[in-house]
Amino acid sequence: MSEPGRILEINGPLVMVELAGVTNGEQVRVGELGLTGEVIGLEESRALVQVYEPTEMLRPGDSVTPLGHPFSVELGPGLLGNIFDGIQRPLAGLMERGGERIPRGLEVPALDRDRRWRFTPEPGLEAGHEITGGTVLGRVQESKALEHRILVPPHLHGELLELMPAGEYRLEEPIARLRQPLSGIRELRLYHRWPVRQPRPYRRRDDAVVPLLTGQRILDTFFPLLKGGKGAIPGPFGAGKTMLQQQIARWANADVVIYVGCGERGNELVDILESFPKLTDPHSGRPLMERTLLVANTSNMPVVAREASIYVGVTLAEYYRDQGFDVVMVADSTSRWAEALREVAGRLGQMPVEEGYPAYLGSRLAAFYERAGRVRTLGGDLGSVSLIGAVSPPGGDFSEPVTNHTKDIIQTFWALSKALADARHYPAISWSESFSDAVEETARWWHQKVDGRWAERRGQALALLAQAEELQRIINLVGAEALSPAQRWSVEMARTLREGLLQQSALDPVDAYCAPRKQFLLLDLMMRVHDEGLELIRMGAPFSVLAELPLMGQLRRAKSQYGNEQLDQLASLGERFRDQLAQVRERYREQKG
Repeated sequence: MSEPGRILEINGPLVMVELAGVTNGEQVRVGELGLTGEVIGLEESRALVQVYEPTEMLRPGDSVTPLGHPFSVELGPGLLGNIFDGIQRPLAGLMERGGERIPRGLEVPALDRDRRWRFTPEPGLEAGHEITGGTVLGRVQESKALEHRILVPPHLHGELLELMPAGEYRLEEPIARLRQPLSGIRELRLYHRWPVRQPRPYRRRDDAVVPLLTGQRILDTFFPLLKGGKGAIPGPFGAGKTMLQQQIARWANADVVIYVGCGERGNELVDILESFPKLTDPHSGRPLMERTLLVANTSNMPVVAREASIYVGVTLAEYYRDQGFDVVMVADSTSRWAEALREVAGRLGQMPVEEGYPAYLGSRLAAFYERAGRVRTLGGDLGSVSLIGAVSPPGGDFSEPVTNHTKDIIQTFWALSKALADARHYPAISWSESFSDAVEETARWWHQKVDGRWAERRGQALALLAQAEELQRIINLVGAEALSPAQRWSVEMARTLREGLLQQSALDPVDAYCAPRKQFLLLDLMMRVHDEGLELIRMGAPFSVLAELPLMGQLRRAKSQYGNEQLDQLASLGERFRDQLAQVRERYREQKG
């Protein structure tokens, strides 16, 4: 650890200090209050520090103390169920020690040092074994929903000298001793630290092959995302980003969910912080927080802490990935993160480019999203991190730099439409602007698990929606009478598809989550009605007769009338629809004869 230094100059959250011997990225304590900071630049004996707390009342000459390690997070049991700020301080601990108005410089360990954890050593692992980074030393039941695996830190390897027996241990108590080839004997504990800006290593990347199922039909059926994939949710204010993210966090078939509120408005984050602890995990029936952790960093907090919160979240995600779990991280929003980059770059005097953002915006975004993926871990397990970043383009302009760069990086783009939101169509995802590069891989899963016709039906439905949009422009100009009966039927079925399939209420107890099998049954049913209706029109049946059939209203209501366990009844509904259409067919076949 270097000798303490002193402040030379203060420029908002950036502080120039005289501090010899430090390294770039090293964590420091600034001023008498010990504000948390990180070295971001070096010039001879001077260092540039970004401070993660307000710098008011700091003065030139105040002391700066280096800590001897990079800006890091603590990784171990006790993370799940917690709510942290942007630099991994637990909010409950901050309030307990500092009250509702948290004083600056307050240092609270991320993980509870007093709590005892029941540690069970890994069977077959004994003294004398050679162990490497990622080796499982033992297990701790972190919550009812998840068994935490205690790993050897990635950078360590050597001979295991001692492994403690099963029992209850505090975080600071050693549970193993390791002899390293060059640096001697080292004690291993239930937790370790890891630099947030350094991706955790893995053995190799694997192809993502399993879809991340969210129970939202517009996502799973039309624009799927794979486990280990990269997705983005761009949309203007009021389009429903926060609600959609909550639905993904609640229903995704992942082992761990990490929600990062990066620079969002305080009232929105308060709503999330109050609602998440009350939610029930639909997969286990247990509290959702048993497999969830939150990182909260509101827009009125220091801008550089906003920038750090993204890296804190993704490092926590990689840690659970290394244990062999599937992790979903939702970042809300990367636009506020990019604004933090722009402000810091401006204070550093760096040349601005597109809309004032620094030239390295695209590379920073790419480096962040590249930490997603499905990997073979150092311990030999398969784990994944799926990154979903919300983007808040000003005025809903998808050509602005953050959205534009993000679109070039990610694999799935869920574009929210203000027009759909104003029409009370939720989720307000535009089927014309959204895309997914994972359709081919997802189709294999649907073929094996659900139905081999998924890709065909999906393509037909998207084509019908695109055709209906073109026809709607004609209707707006000259009226519906200008269309042929077949075209009017396509417009009517596209409306049924939107209302009966794409719309989905997060508050509906039956329809909030839709299982894959039900998703396909609804899609297939609607496309069969569309095809058979076109055949009847070609036989001479008037459009008005088809549009007034009782089945049209029943089609739109079926999503809420039949639950995921009532698939047989939903299938029988299709038979009743076929009977109704058969009656119309016979009637007009006789007339034609």
